[in-house]
Amino acid sequence: MPNPIADPLVENAVSPDLEGLVTIDASVVGAVVVTINRPETNNALNGEVCAALKEAFETLHAADHVRVVFLRGAGGNFSSGVDMEWLRTAAADWTEADLRDDAMTMAGMLHALTTIPALTVALVEGAATGGGAGLVAACDMAVSAADARYAFPEVRMGGVPAVVAPYVVNAIGPRQAKNLFMTGRTFDAAYAQQIGLVQQIVDSPPPEDSGGDASGAIGVVIQRLTAEALANGPEAMHQAKRMVWEVWGRPLDRGLMEETAKRFARVRFSEEGREGLAAVIEGRLPSWAIA
Repeated sequence: MPNPIADPLVENAVSPDLEGLVTIDASVVGAVVVTINRPETNNALNGEVCAALKEAFETLHAADHVRVVFLRGAGGNFSSGVDMEWLRTAAADWTEADLRDDAMTMAGMLHALTTIPALTVALVEGAATGGGAGLVAACDMAVSAADARYAFPEVRMGGVPAVVAPYVVNAIGPRQAKNLFMTGRTFDAAYAQQIGLVQQIVDSPPPEDSGGDASGAIGVVIQRLTAEALANGPEAMHQAKRMVWEVWGRPLDRGLMEETAKRFARVRFSEEGREGLAAVIEGRLPSWAIA
């Protein structure tokens, strides 16, 4: 596996039998690029790919100095969703229990992605359909090439996007989710941004720049977001992510008010919070900022 997470991170990010399905590039200080590496299938997802992604994401839970994680697909496509060969095998040989177990692998992978402490960013080129679009929704934000295409086409095959549904509904809301889940239609990057699945659109790379290297508009995004993340307190970023999940959907009552006040004070008086405030007062960079 080229460029694995190793010193100063941790070794063996992905098991030897799953190497090659996912690559991890930690060459930029404070940033990691996780790439789905099945370009011959447009980075389609099956049980092995989901297991490899899950291992990589879980490794990043312990990578304290990583501030931002980028997720992309090799060869100019993000992910075409479920692997059709895998589906054919499942239809021919598997029981309902077998399929449920494999779906749980994907569910665990998405949960591992969502709970990475660092900022997670989907970098979408080409197709992001089905489970691929679910990966986009499970990231904290998404940056899309202008010509990227999205869909949740499961109903066209008599199925439903059940495993990705919690993340998609969280990202775009129930009404838009019903619209896209029930029609199965393909939509463009502009519509994805309109409904909140995508936060930024950049110029599409020329054909010769679609091989996954960090150049062009996507490369600029990687540099900018990495610089922004390196200026922030890593623990504060983690706490901000946890806070969103813990307050979302709750009634604005006295209990929530007290909880948020306690969180504010606890973080502000943490070691990192004190250092950040002192740096502002003294007109210097905090000790954890990387210029």
